Amino acid sequence: MVLGGGGFRFGIYIGMYAALRQAGKAPDVLLASCGGAIAAAIIHNLPDPAAQRAWLSSEEMYRFWCSLRATEHAALLGTLARAARRKLSSAAAPVIPDLFNDYLFEIPPQLPFPPASGAPEVDVAILGGKLLFTPADVGQPRGQRKLFAETVFCNQRAAAALKDMDSPLGDPRWGEHAVARELLTDTSVPVTDAARISIADMIYFRCAQYRGEEYIGGVVDLFPVEIARALGQEVIMEFKEAFDQVFSIPAWRSVLGVDGNARLRYANSHLADMRIDSSDVSVVLEKQQMQQKLDWLRNRIELQMPPSHDIFIQHMNDQWQYGYDRAKEALARPLRQQPPVRRANRHSKPLSSIEP
Repeated sequence: MVLGGGGFRFGIYIGMYAALRQAGKAPDVLLASCGGAIAAAIIHNLPDPAAQRAWLSSEEMYRFWCSLRATEHAALLGTLARAARRKLSSAAAPVIPDLFNDYLFEIPPQLPFPPASGAPEVDVAILGGKLLFTPADVGQPRGQRKLFAETVFCNQRAAAALKDMDSPLGDPRWGEHAVARELLTDTSVPVTDAARISIADMIYFRCAQYRGEEYIGGVVDLFPVEIARALGQEVIMEFKEAFDQVFSIPAWRSVLGVDGNARLRYANSHLADMRIDSSDVSVVLEKQQMQQKLDWLRNRIELQMPPSHDIFIQHMNDQWQYGYDRAKEALARPLRQQPPVRRANRHSKPLSSIEP
Protein backbone atom coordinates (compact mmCIF):
# COMPACT_ATOMS: atom_id res chain seq x y z
CA MET A 1 0.00 0.00 0.00
CA VAL A 2 1.36 3.40 -1.03
CA LEU A 3 0.92 6.22 1.49
CA GLY A 4 1.87 9.08 -0.80
CA GLY A 5 2.08 12.44 0.90
CA GLY A 6 -1.06 13.50 2.73
CA GLY A 7 0.40 16.61 4.32
CA PHE A 8 -1.19 17.41 7.66
CA ARG A 9 -4.09 15.11 6.75
CA PHE A 10 -2.02 11.95 7.22
CA GLY A 11 -4.69 10.57 9.59
CA ILE A 12 -6.65 9.41 6.54
CA TYR A 13 -4.12 6.63 6.02
CA ILE A 14 -4.71 5.19 9.47
CA GLY A 15 -8.43 5.01 8.68
CA MET A 16 -7.71 3.39 5.32
CA TYR A 17 -5.48 0.79 6.92
CA ALA A 18 -8.12 0.00 9.56
CA ALA A 19 -10.75 -0.66 6.88
CA LEU A 20 -8.39 -2.88 4.87
CA ARG A 21 -7.36 -4.83 7.95
CA GLN A 22 -10.97 -5.29 9.01
CA ALA A 23 -11.76 -6.71 5.57
CA GLY A 24 -8.81 -9.13 5.68
CA LYS A 25 -6.98 -7.07 3.04
CA ALA A 26 -4.26 -5.52 5.18
CA PRO A 27 -1.11 -4.89 3.12
CA ASP A 28 2.16 -6.65 3.93
CA VAL A 29 4.20 -3.51 3.21
CA LEU A 30 3.50 0.19 3.61
CA LEU A 31 5.50 2.31 1.14
CA ALA A 32 5.31 5.82 2.54
CA SER A 33 6.46 9.33 1.73
CA CYS A 34 6.21 12.70 3.49
CA GLY A 35 3.12 12.93 5.73
CA GLY A 36 2.26 9.33 4.93
CA ALA A 37 5.49 8.28 6.65
CA ILE A 38 4.11 9.53 9.98
CA ALA A 39 1.04 7.31 9.56
CA ALA A 40 3.25 4.37 8.55
CA ALA A 41 5.42 4.73 11.67
CA ILE A 42 2.35 4.85 13.93
CA ILE A 43 0.86 1.75 12.27
CA HIS A 44 4.21 -0.04 12.52
CA ASN A 45 4.67 0.70 16.22
CA LEU A 46 1.04 0.10 17.26
CA PRO A 47 -0.41 -3.06 15.68
CA ASP A 48 -3.85 -2.48 17.24
CA PRO A 49 -6.02 -0.17 15.03
CA ALA A 50 -7.79 1.25 18.09
CA ALA A 51 -4.42 2.24 19.57
CA GLN A 52 -3.37 3.77 16.25
CA ARG A 53 -6.50 5.91 16.17
CA ALA A 54 -6.08 6.96 19.79
CA TRP A 55 -2.47 8.03 19.22
CA LEU A 56 -3.49 10.07 16.21
CA SER A 57 -5.47 12.42 18.47
CA SER A 58 -3.30 12.08 21.57
CA GLU A 59 -2.03 14.90 23.76
CA GLU A 60 1.49 14.12 22.54
CA MET A 61 0.48 14.64 18.92
CA TYR A 62 -1.41 17.84 19.70
CA ARG A 63 1.49 19.33 21.68
CA PHE A 64 3.88 18.47 18.89
CA TRP A 65 1.94 20.27 16.17
CA CYS A 66 1.39 23.24 18.48
CA SER A 67 5.16 23.51 18.87
CA LEU A 68 5.82 24.20 15.15
CA ARG A 69 7.08 27.75 14.65
CA ALA A 70 7.55 30.06 11.68
CA THR A 71 11.10 31.03 10.74
CA GLU A 72 12.46 34.42 9.75
CA HIS A 73 11.89 33.36 6.14
CA ALA A 74 8.12 33.12 6.67
CA ALA A 75 7.64 36.72 5.54
CA LEU A 76 4.43 36.90 3.54
CA LEU A 77 5.58 39.28 0.81
CA GLY A 78 8.93 37.55 0.38
CA THR A 79 7.23 34.15 0.08
CA LEU A 80 4.85 35.50 -2.54
CA ALA A 81 7.76 37.02 -4.45
CA ARG A 82 9.65 33.70 -4.47
CA ALA A 83 6.51 31.87 -5.60
CA ALA A 84 6.04 34.39 -8.42
CA ARG A 85 9.63 33.89 -9.61
CA ARG A 86 9.11 30.14 -9.69
CA LYS A 87 5.85 30.55 -11.59
CA LEU A 88 7.42 32.81 -14.21
CA SER A 89 10.35 30.48 -14.87
CA SER A 90 9.88 27.43 -17.08
CA ALA A 91 13.39 26.10 -16.42
CA ALA A 92 13.80 22.67 -14.78
CA ALA A 93 15.76 23.23 -11.54
CA PRO A 94 18.03 25.89 -13.08
CA VAL A 95 20.05 26.56 -9.90
CA ILE A 96 21.00 24.52 -6.85
CA PRO A 97 18.34 25.31 -4.23
CA ASP A 98 18.99 26.41 -0.65
CA LEU A 99 17.24 23.66 1.30
CA PHE A 100 19.40 24.41 4.34
CA ASN A 101 18.11 27.90 5.11
CA ASP A 102 15.17 28.81 2.86
CA TYR A 103 12.20 27.16 4.57
CA LEU A 104 9.12 28.46 6.38
CA PHE A 105 8.73 26.48 9.60
CA GLU A 106 10.90 24.97 12.32
CA ILE A 107 10.03 21.44 13.32
CA PRO A 108 11.04 19.93 16.70
CA PRO A 109 13.85 17.36 16.47
CA GLN A 110 11.71 14.50 17.76
CA LEU A 111 8.40 13.54 16.16
CA PRO A 112 5.59 12.27 18.41
CA PHE A 113 5.85 8.57 17.69
CA PRO A 114 4.46 5.98 20.11
CA PRO A 115 6.80 3.42 21.63
CA ALA A 116 6.64 0.06 19.90
CA SER A 117 3.90 -2.18 21.29
CA GLY A 118 4.05 -5.81 20.25
CA ALA A 119 5.36 -7.32 17.04
CA PRO A 120 4.63 -5.18 13.96
CA GLU A 121 1.99 -6.60 11.62
CA VAL A 122 3.31 -4.78 8.57
CA ASP A 123 6.70 -3.96 7.08
CA VAL A 124 7.45 -0.33 6.30
CA ALA A 125 9.52 1.21 3.50
CA ILE A 126 9.94 4.99 3.59
CA LEU A 127 11.15 7.34 0.87
CA GLY A 128 13.63 10.19 1.03
CA GLY A 129 16.16 11.84 -1.27
CA LYS A 130 19.86 12.03 -0.41
CA LEU A 131 21.31 15.44 -1.28
CA LEU A 132 24.17 15.27 -3.76
CA PHE A 133 25.29 18.83 -3.02
CA THR A 134 26.47 20.87 -0.04
CA PRO A 135 25.67 24.36 1.27
CA ALA A 136 28.71 25.64 -0.64
CA ASP A 137 27.00 24.68 -3.93
CA VAL A 138 23.80 26.64 -3.28
CA GLY A 139 22.94 29.21 -5.93
CA GLN A 140 25.24 27.81 -8.59
CA PRO A 141 23.80 26.93 -12.03
CA ARG A 142 22.78 23.27 -12.05
CA GLY A 143 23.33 22.50 -15.72
CA GLN A 144 22.65 18.78 -16.06
CA ARG A 145 23.94 17.92 -12.60
CA LYS A 146 21.82 15.55 -10.53
CA LEU A 147 21.03 16.88 -7.06
CA PHE A 148 19.06 14.10 -5.35
CA ALA A 149 19.42 10.33 -5.03
CA GLU A 150 16.06 8.69 -4.35
CA THR A 151 16.48 6.52 -1.25
CA VAL A 152 14.28 3.79 0.22
CA PHE A 153 14.70 3.15 3.95
CA CYS A 154 13.55 -0.43 4.44
CA ASN A 155 14.36 -3.90 5.75
CA GLN A 156 16.64 -6.46 4.11
CA ARG A 157 13.80 -8.23 2.32
CA ALA A 158 12.60 -5.06 0.62
CA ALA A 159 16.16 -4.01 -0.20
CA ALA A 160 16.72 -7.36 -1.93
CA ALA A 161 13.55 -6.87 -3.99
CA LEU A 162 14.79 -3.45 -5.10
CA LYS A 163 18.36 -4.53 -5.86
CA ASP A 164 19.65 -3.11 -9.16
CA MET A 165 16.42 -1.14 -9.73
CA ASP A 166 16.77 2.39 -11.10
CA SER A 167 14.88 5.32 -9.66
CA PRO A 168 11.48 5.57 -11.36
CA LEU A 169 12.40 9.13 -12.25
CA GLY A 170 15.46 7.89 -14.13
CA ASP A 171 13.18 7.23 -17.11
CA PRO A 172 13.83 9.85 -19.84
CA ARG A 173 10.09 10.51 -20.06
CA TRP A 174 10.38 12.79 -17.01
CA GLY A 175 12.80 15.17 -18.74
CA GLU A 176 16.03 16.83 -17.60
CA HIS A 177 15.22 16.70 -13.91
CA ALA A 178 17.55 16.77 -10.92
CA VAL A 179 17.02 13.19 -9.64
CA ALA A 180 19.83 10.67 -10.16
CA ARG A 181 19.24 7.45 -12.04
CA GLU A 182 20.45 5.17 -9.24
CA LEU A 183 17.96 4.07 -6.59
CA LEU A 184 19.54 3.76 -3.14
CA THR A 185 18.39 1.54 -0.29
CA ASP A 186 19.34 1.83 3.37
CA THR A 187 18.48 -0.92 5.85
CA SER A 188 20.17 0.67 8.87
CA VAL A 189 17.71 3.49 9.64
CA PRO A 190 14.94 2.92 12.23
CA VAL A 191 11.39 3.51 11.01
CA THR A 192 10.85 6.60 13.17
CA ASP A 193 14.10 8.21 11.99
CA ALA A 194 13.22 7.43 8.39
CA ALA A 195 9.81 9.07 8.89
CA ARG A 196 11.50 12.20 10.23
CA ILE A 197 13.70 12.30 7.13
CA SER A 198 10.71 11.79 4.85
CA ILE A 199 8.83 14.89 6.00
CA ALA A 200 11.77 17.16 5.14
CA ASP A 201 10.59 19.47 2.44
CA MET A 202 11.48 22.05 -0.19
CA ILE A 203 9.14 24.77 1.10
CA TYR A 204 7.94 24.08 4.63
CA PHE A 205 10.78 22.35 6.53
CA ARG A 206 14.58 22.21 6.39
CA CYS A 207 16.29 19.28 4.73
CA ALA A 208 16.94 16.56 7.32
CA GLN A 209 20.39 15.74 8.61
CA TYR A 210 21.10 12.13 9.54
CA ARG A 211 24.47 10.53 10.28
CA GLY A 212 26.35 13.26 8.50
CA GLU A 213 24.18 13.18 5.35
CA GLU A 214 21.44 15.59 4.29
CA TYR A 215 18.10 14.51 2.82
CA ILE A 216 15.09 16.04 1.15
CA GLY A 217 11.94 14.17 2.09
CA GLY A 218 9.57 11.87 0.26
CA VAL A 219 8.48 14.74 -1.97
CA VAL A 220 11.30 13.52 -4.23
CA ASP A 221 8.81 10.82 -5.36
CA LEU A 222 5.32 11.10 -3.91
CA PHE A 223 3.91 8.48 -6.28
CA PRO A 224 6.37 5.55 -6.23
CA VAL A 225 4.12 3.12 -8.06
CA GLU A 226 7.05 1.40 -9.78
CA ILE A 227 8.75 0.75 -6.43
CA ALA A 228 5.48 -0.53 -5.01
CA ARG A 229 5.13 -2.96 -7.91
CA ALA A 230 8.66 -4.25 -7.24
CA LEU A 231 7.78 -4.85 -3.58
CA GLY A 232 4.43 -6.61 -3.98
CA GLN A 233 2.21 -8.63 -6.27
CA GLU A 234 -0.80 -6.44 -5.53
CA VAL A 235 -0.65 -2.66 -5.09
CA ILE A 236 -3.12 -0.43 -3.26
CA MET A 237 -2.86 3.29 -3.93
CA GLU A 238 -4.93 6.45 -3.76
CA PHE A 239 -6.54 8.19 -6.69
CA LYS A 240 -5.27 11.67 -5.80
CA GLU A 241 -6.34 15.18 -6.70
CA ALA A 242 -4.18 17.30 -9.01
CA PHE A 243 -1.65 19.83 -7.81
CA ASP A 244 -2.38 23.47 -8.34
CA GLN A 245 -0.60 25.20 -11.21
CA VAL A 246 0.17 28.41 -9.30
CA PHE A 247 2.24 27.22 -6.33
CA SER A 248 2.79 23.46 -6.27
CA ILE A 249 3.84 22.74 -9.84
CA PRO A 250 6.35 25.63 -10.01
CA ALA A 251 7.90 24.42 -6.72
CA TRP A 252 8.37 20.90 -8.12
CA ARG A 253 9.83 22.28 -11.33
CA SER A 254 12.13 24.75 -9.58
CA VAL A 255 13.68 22.29 -7.11
CA LEU A 256 13.28 18.81 -8.62
CA GLY A 257 12.90 19.72 -12.29
CA VAL A 258 9.86 17.42 -12.49
CA ASP A 259 6.35 18.12 -13.80
CA GLY A 260 4.37 17.05 -10.74
CA ASN A 261 1.04 16.76 -12.52
CA ALA A 262 2.52 14.64 -15.33
CA ARG A 263 3.92 12.29 -12.71
CA LEU A 264 0.57 12.24 -10.90
CA ARG A 265 -1.36 11.50 -14.10
CA TYR A 266 0.91 8.52 -14.69
CA ALA A 267 0.52 7.28 -11.12
CA ASN A 268 -3.27 7.67 -11.26
CA SER A 269 -3.51 5.46 -14.32
CA HIS A 270 -0.78 2.82 -13.99
CA LEU A 271 0.33 -0.16 -11.95
CA ALA A 272 -2.23 -0.22 -9.12
CA ASP A 273 -4.72 -3.03 -8.44
CA MET A 274 -6.93 -1.20 -5.94
CA ARG A 275 -7.43 2.56 -5.85
CA ILE A 276 -8.80 4.48 -2.89
CA ASP A 277 -10.36 7.70 -4.17
CA SER A 278 -9.14 10.66 -2.11
CA SER A 279 -9.51 13.21 -4.90
CA ASP A 280 -11.91 15.35 -2.85
CA VAL A 281 -9.88 15.38 0.37
CA SER A 282 -9.07 19.10 0.25
CA VAL A 283 -12.78 19.89 -0.04
CA VAL A 284 -14.20 17.44 2.51
CA LEU A 285 -11.39 18.01 5.02
CA GLU A 286 -10.71 21.67 4.25
CA LYS A 287 -10.63 22.67 7.93
CA GLN A 288 -9.54 19.39 9.52
CA GLN A 289 -5.83 20.05 9.43
CA MET A 290 -3.29 22.63 10.48
CA GLN A 291 -4.13 25.97 8.86
CA GLN A 292 -1.84 28.65 7.51
CA LYS A 293 -2.64 32.11 8.83
CA LEU A 294 -1.66 35.05 6.61
CA ASP A 295 -0.93 38.06 8.81
CA TRP A 296 -0.72 40.96 6.35
CA LEU A 297 -0.13 43.61 9.04
CA ARG A 298 2.90 41.77 10.41
CA ASN A 299 3.94 40.43 7.00
CA ARG A 300 4.05 36.91 8.41
CA ILE A 301 2.85 33.40 7.65
CA GLU A 302 1.98 31.43 10.76
CA LEU A 303 0.66 27.95 11.43
CA GLN A 304 -2.62 27.87 13.31
CA MET A 305 -3.63 24.77 15.21
CA PRO A 306 -7.13 23.96 16.50
CA PRO A 307 -7.61 26.13 19.60
CA SER A 308 -8.21 23.18 21.93
CA HIS A 309 -7.35 19.53 22.22
CA ASP A 310 -11.04 18.62 21.99
CA ILE A 311 -11.33 20.28 18.58
CA PHE A 312 -8.09 18.62 17.52
CA ILE A 313 -9.57 15.23 18.48
CA GLN A 314 -12.61 15.91 16.31
CA HIS A 315 -10.44 16.90 13.37
CA MET A 316 -8.34 13.75 13.68
CA ASN A 317 -11.47 11.63 13.98
CA ASP A 318 -12.80 13.25 10.81
CA GLN A 319 -9.54 12.41 9.01
CA TRP A 320 -9.67 8.81 10.21
CA GLN A 321 -13.34 8.43 9.21
CA TYR A 322 -12.70 9.88 5.76
CA GLY A 323 -9.93 7.36 5.11
CA TYR A 324 -11.99 4.49 6.51
CA ASP A 325 -15.03 5.35 4.37
CA ARG A 326 -13.02 5.81 1.17
CA ALA A 327 -11.26 2.48 1.68
CA LYS A 328 -14.61 0.75 2.25
CA GLU A 329 -15.79 2.21 -1.06
CA ALA A 330 -12.70 0.85 -2.80
CA LEU A 331 -13.18 -2.59 -1.28
CA ALA A 332 -16.65 -2.73 -2.81
CA ARG A 333 -15.25 -2.28 -6.33
CA PRO A 334 -13.61 -5.03 -8.41
CA LEU A 335 -9.81 -4.96 -8.53
CA ARG A 336 -8.31 -2.66 -11.18
CA GLN A 337 -11.57 -0.76 -11.64
CA GLN A 338 -10.73 2.96 -11.75
CA PRO A 339 -12.74 5.20 -9.43
CA PRO A 340 -14.74 8.11 -10.80
CA VAL A 341 -13.05 11.48 -10.61
CA ARG A 342 -14.73 13.54 -7.91
CA ARG A 343 -15.36 17.22 -8.26
CA ALA A 344 -12.40 18.18 -6.11
CA ASN A 345 -11.10 21.70 -5.77
CA ARG A 346 -8.15 21.76 -8.15
CA HIS A 347 -6.73 25.05 -6.86
CA SER A 348 -5.15 25.05 -3.43
CA LYS A 349 -5.33 28.15 -1.32
CA PRO A 350 -2.40 30.54 -1.74
CA LEU A 351 0.82 29.46 -0.04
CA SER A 352 -0.28 25.85 0.45
CA SER A 353 2.39 25.12 -2.12
CA ILE A 354 2.70 21.39 -1.58
CA GLU A 355 1.33 18.65 0.61
CA PRO A 356 4.47 17.22 2.26
